[in-house]
Amino acid sequence: MEPWALDPEVVHLNHGAFGACPKPVMATQQAWRDLMESNPARFMSDILPGALDAARDELAVFVGADPAGTVFIPNATTGLGAVLGSLALGEGDRVVATDHMYNACRAQLDVIGLRTGCTVEVVEIPLPVISSDDVVDRVLDRVDGATRLVVIDQVTSPTALVFPVDRIVAALEPEVPVLVDGAHSPGMVELELSALGASFFAGNCHKWLCAPKGAGFLYVGEAWRDRVRPHVISHGWNTPWPKAYRYHALFDWTGTADYSAWLSVPSALATIGNQRPGGWDEVMEVNRSLALEARAILSATLHQEPLAPDEMIGSMAALPLPPAADPTPAVSDPLLVRLRDEYRIEVSINAWPAWPSRLLRVSAQLYNDPQQYLVLGHALEELLGLEVGQARN
Repeated sequence: MEPWALDPEVVHLNHGAFGACPKPVMATQQAWRDLMESNPARFMSDILPGALDAARDELAVFVGADPAGTVFIPNATTGLGAVLGSLALGEGDRVVATDHMYNACRAQLDVIGLRTGCTVEVVEIPLPVISSDDVVDRVLDRVDGATRLVVIDQVTSPTALVFPVDRIVAALEPEVPVLVDGAHSPGMVELELSALGASFFAGNCHKWLCAPKGAGFLYVGEAWRDRVRPHVISHGWNTPWPKAYRYHALFDWTGTADYSAWLSVPSALATIGNQRPGGWDEVMEVNRSLALEARAILSATLHQEPLAPDEMIGSMAALPLPPAADPTPAVSDPLLVRLRDEYRIEVSINAWPAWPSRLLRVSAQLYNDPQQYLVLGHALEELLGLEVGQARN
């Protein structure tokens, strides 16, 4: 289980939900906290600005981004909110997204629609997906002259698919700005954000980069940097920073906070990258290969065909489960609760596209092995058999 601090008595197959921070990275985070608390005033005024710049520069290199357009944020959902709150949307405007969108982000679109009067157009992409061409065609078909923003997941959360965002961005930018929800992207797929050309990209560092919780980033193209601002406005708004640094100033300091998660991102990049001789390229390939193997194991158990071609799989895989026996929606799927409580297995089960339909999602990280998915398969056989019997009774 090295270098992770995970409970060895639990089968951890849900890395994609909240990640897992390695012990060396946690030690780095604590060192930053100790330094801060040794002299908070000096740390915040003299040490923090330069340390943030150094951490930002390393992250920007890793994701292929211009550091000038990169800011740290707590998570990708916060980045989406900052962009939506900064756009002058109104009645007659349209925002296009897909039904594979993360629920918290979909909720933000619903709220922005209520607040501004803009229309949120949700593109249905049914499963199984035969080809990534279908995703491109369906999204582009719903874009028209009133579309002010397209929001597209690079790696979908509920369905665990890698969408062809490069082709969608190439077809729309710069006429129609694209916001890429890259919550799962850093550390799962190779990124070159400057070359991608999307106006906005929001990513998490706590998932596949294995940084501490509370570390994410927002990348904004040069044309938009003087218009995007955080939810909380602080000193960066009216302090006479040089124009080139105002975008950083707005996001870097929105009030006193624990910045140790952001400052620990370089440690996460080094720690995980050093787990394999081939560095991050090998890490991502190992995880993807294991995810494909996991999908094959569980497809056989559940007697299900794959939901998408191999090219659309990253470090996670999703498979359909039989509909829930109880048609009443539940906050936590009873099957998930029993897997956790009785079998000590952590997975993700999502109601998709709507309850009682549901998807099982498993993750593949360096601490996983094929045997664990066989264990999950056996547990599912037992529990799903019980569900069927209870439904018949």
